[in-house]
Amino acid sequence: MPTYVYQEILPDGSDGEAFEYIQRMADQPLKTHPKTGNPVRKVFHSPNVSSKYTEGSTKNKLSDENVEKNGFTRYEKDKVTGRYHKTAGKDKRAPDVVDANKLKEIQKNGLV
Repeated sequence: MPTYVYQEILPDGSDGEAFEYIQRMADQPLKTHPKTGNPVRKVFHSPNVSSKYTEGSTKNKLSDENVEKNGFTRYEKDKVTGRYHKTAGKDKRAPDVVDANKLKEIQKNGLV
């Protein structure tokens, strides 16, 4: 349900508290403050549409170029062999292929 902003109108005609109210789009706008009973008016403003965490933004941040530019290495798992192959990254210390079974064994022995 959408959140609407209302402005309370005090008895002297000045603006009172601004508050948010969640209601269905089909509901009639409020005429009075739910707590004080003072008249209110609806405040219209632009909607808050986030573009920071959109699917396109995430894809852009995880592109091969951006991964490499920020110094990371990406591996993708081969479903047949279970090995991870490097798909992005320029760090020479990072191996081109990582065997998941060998990695688990190394982790069990406490070497990583």
